[in-house]
Amino acid sequence: MSLQQTLQVFELLDSAYIDGQQVVDLFAGYPGVTASTKRVSGPKGRTDFVRIDIPGAQGKSNGGNAPTLGIIGRLGGIGARPTRIGMVSDADGAVAAVSSALKLAQMQTKGDVLAGDVIITTHICPDAPTRPHEPVDFMDSPCDDITMNDNEVIPGVDAILSIDTTKGNRILNHKGYAMSPTVKEGYILRVSEDLLRIMEMTSGKPAVTFPITTQDITPYGNGVYHLNSILQPSTATDVPVVGVAICAESVVPGCGTGASHEVDIALAVKFAVEVAKEFGRETCHFYDAQEYALLLSLYGSLSHLRNRKA
Repeated sequence: MSLQQTLQVFELLDSAYIDGQQVVDLFAGYPGVTASTKRVSGPKGRTDFVRIDIPGAQGKSNGGNAPTLGIIGRLGGIGARPTRIGMVSDADGAVAAVSSALKLAQMQTKGDVLAGDVIITTHICPDAPTRPHEPVDFMDSPCDDITMNDNEVIPGVDAILSIDTTKGNRILNHKGYAMSPTVKEGYILRVSEDLLRIMEMTSGKPAVTFPITTQDITPYGNGVYHLNSILQPSTATDVPVVGVAICAESVVPGCGTGASHEVDIALAVKFAVEVAKEFGRETCHFYDAQEYALLLSLYGSLSHLRNRKA
C-alpha cells in the first residue's frame, strides 16, 4: 500500500544535495495540497523545516469541524556528512512523514479524500552533527529542541503521531515499528485501544508497544537521560501525543548508514495513514477523556513536567 511512496521518498532524500525545496516540489502537482519550507540556521549548521497540509472534506481548512491529525517526522538529520556518507538511520522519521504525505496526496487524486485535515511536518538536513550518547552515538541537530518544536508542533492539530527512529537502545528489541503510551500534559496515559486495533489490523501481527519514563517526556536540556527525542513534541502542546518508533532487534547508532529498512518504514506509513483516516471521522481516539478528567481531579495537573525547570 505505501511501499511505492516510501521508496520514492527514500531515493529523493538519500542525497548530499537534498533540501526542503525539493521536498516541496514533490507535491507541486497535487491540487489542494499545500507544501512549504523554511530554512533555519544555528551554531551547528542549517536545516530546512517542511510542512505539508492535506485538506479533509470536513476539515477545518474547508470550514468543517472534523479533527486534525498532526504527523511529525522526528530526527536530528537525514545525513551526517562529511563524517558519514549516505542516509543515516536517524532519517527514518523524515522518510516516513514525507511518505505519509505523499500517499495521502495521491489518494486525493483518486477520489479518496479523508474527513479531517492532516498536517505533516519534519526537517531536512543532509549534514547534521553527531553527539555522544549511551549505548551508541546520537545524531545531533543544527538547531535546539525549542526551535524544532516551534516549527514542527503546529497549533490547531488535535492529536500528534511522532515518528522517530528508535534503534539506539536496549529497551526496544523488535524489528519493525512500535507504539508508545499516549502522553498528554505531563501524564503518561494507557496505550490507546483504538491505536492498538489499527496497529494489529495493518501489520497482521500482535501489537508491539514500548515503555517510556517520566524522563522521556521532559524537555531536552534538563540534564536527565532520554530514550530519544520521540516524545519531545509533547512538551510543546496540550494535545495527546503518541510515539511511533521505527526500531531494530540490534542496537544501531543513529548516525549509522545502511541501517534503514524501507519495508519497516512503509509499515509505519501504512499505520499513520490508517490512523489519519479514522481520526478524522472520529472512530479513533488517542485517550479516554473522562478518565483523564478523573486523573486531573484526583492528582492535579502534571503540566509542569513540560518545563525545563519545575
